[in-house]
Amino acid sequence: MTSQTPSSPDISGLADDAADETSPACVLVFNASDPSGAGGLTADISTIASVGGHPIAVVTGAYSRDTAEIFDHFSFDDEAVTEQARTVLEDLPVQAIKVGFVGSPENISAIAEITTDYDEVPVIAYMPNLSWWQDDLIDQYLDAFRELLLPQTSVLVGNHSTLWRWLLPEWRSDRSPTARDIARAASEMGVPYTLVTGIPLPEQFVENVLASPQTVLGSGKFELFDATFAGAGDTLSAALTALVATGNDLGEATSEALSYLDRCLDAGFRPGMGHILPDRMFWAQPDDDTGEDNDPLDETPAIEGFVMPSHDTKH
Repeated sequence: MTSQTPSSPDISGLADDAADETSPACVLVFNASDPSGAGGLTADISTIASVGGHPIAVVTGAYSRDTAEIFDHFSFDDEAVTEQARTVLEDLPVQAIKVGFVGSPENISAIAEITTDYDEVPVIAYMPNLSWWQDDLIDQYLDAFRELLLPQTSVLVGNHSTLWRWLLPEWRSDRSPTARDIARAASEMGVPYTLVTGIPLPEQFVENVLASPQTVLGSGKFELFDATFAGAGDTLSAALTALVATGNDLGEATSEALSYLDRCLDAGFRPGMGHILPDRMFWAQPDDDTGEDNDPLDETPAIEGFVMPSHDTKH
């Protein structure tokens, strides 16, 4: 990986007032539950904890999915989403907010009201690929997100092709839109910064670019892995949110989040029959060169006489 360190627009100052150096920064996340562990709240929680934040997870619905594909989504009622969020916001000093896939225009509206009430807290919004969903539901969702939530968004994160189709549907140029083109379209709805991922480059490389309408603030060039991953976008956007919450300026947070994602993908694993998942806790794995003699667990006496009972139901 080669990278250009992003310059540093300071949105982290929005999150500094309630920061406590003795405890992890609180990161509020709106996302759907993903039982496969590929993305959604599972990805958010493990990522935020991995980079040093305290995840506050608001469930907006649930996917029916495995590691290969999404089959359906079941949305929570907007009142349930609101009640979850406002209850924790009255108790915990939230430093940053991430918004993932929240399932319905009603939930988008509820979250937009909450972010308006907490306008000093930076909002990082991630737009995933929704091609698995019904066309009419996609249109309603994207329209509501554009009108209600983008005006509250500090940083928009998304794949180049996803953001292109959404924000520049009338693009007619022979060239693909640049990150600045996409950032300019997002800025028309009030978004100051856009992190565009997966921009194709020659020779099996892609570029991730942090841009404003005026300039490219920084970029990272990555060699494509010979694999298909699930959950990379949720991982990157959650890491970025947590790093902003912990006091990094946007340039530093973006560089660290991209580096973190690269290492997660490099350590990726396939737990099922579908795609490879990022290992968000890669740093907790034992080193390859660690010998048996160096393992402190080997010195711990085994606990004997404990037999795990079967889990047959007893009535």
